[in-house]
Amino acid sequence: MFTLFEEIAALDTEKISEEFANIDIASTEEILSIINAQDALVPIAVQQEIPHIAIAVDNIVERFRQGGRLIYVGAGTSGRLGVLDAAECPPTFGTPPHLVQGVIAGGREAAFRAIEGAEDSENDGMQKMVDLGISHNDAVCGIAASGRTPFVIGAMRQANKLKAFTIFISTNSRSKMLKKVAEKNINIDVLICPQVGAEVVAGSTRMKSGTAQKLILNMLTTTSMIKSGKTYNNIMVDLQPTNNKLKERAKRILMVIAEVDLFTAEQILNETNWQVKPALLMLLCNMTFEQAQTMLRNNNGSIKQAISFMKKN
Repeated sequence: MFTLFEEIAALDTEKISEEFANIDIASTEEILSIINAQDALVPIAVQQEIPHIAIAVDNIVERFRQGGRLIYVGAGTSGRLGVLDAAECPPTFGTPPHLVQGVIAGGREAAFRAIEGAEDSENDGMQKMVDLGISHNDAVCGIAASGRTPFVIGAMRQANKLKAFTIFISTNSRSKMLKKVAEKNINIDVLICPQVGAEVVAGSTRMKSGTAQKLILNMLTTTSMIKSGKTYNNIMVDLQPTNNKLKERAKRILMVIAEVDLFTAEQILNETNWQVKPALLMLLCNMTFEQAQTMLRNNNGSIKQAISFMKKN
């Protein structure tokens, strides 16, 4: 059995690259060029994981349709990225706050100030899943660059017991992650393991590892929302116009898609309490607000699916 020191030293995320050994005496532009060149490798590493990301997305969408949720779990940078992605879903896609949630070791305060010791308790991670009432309807996504963070491991262990669909994002190698979850006796449904290589500053996983994680989280939620009918073409049509900028965007969406003038767009949005999707159906199909709501409910929230259904019937 490895000691903690040996376990951490063996991680891909802790590698020290001789390639960057002289970065501390390089010029500012040289340092920036090194970082930029390494960052350019991240999307390529993420691209290799698309088949696994696709499985995760399809299962997240299935859970959403069952009334379930997507729960991100992480510590430090990984936890903050999960909290950020979850927080962006309601204003961007009009989702209720509970649909996508971010859980970070150390709680809310840790999102703003590092509480690094909070990641060391498996029991805290397990308890958080119990507190959230995780069930088979939910998808739980662990985020840990190293793949060994105890808080995240505990959460995944409990999510597994509660029959949730489990996803794990790590920049440790797939072979090492398979070994790790086997050692922990956890069944992870989908492993997503982009290989980003050694960090420019050794062990600073907020850099390439964090960038890879952010790209993957964007892909998980954005693709899930598209497949859940949150867009029309490539336009966000389920946004919540909670400020002046978003209200103007909502008007423009109606004007572009339904080809109406500003006055008509404002009038119909006031009638729907600024709900863009039913407003669009009302304009495109000449129906009432109540009819539009019913059509959306019966067609997975998809405008195109609702229009197609009407044409067939």
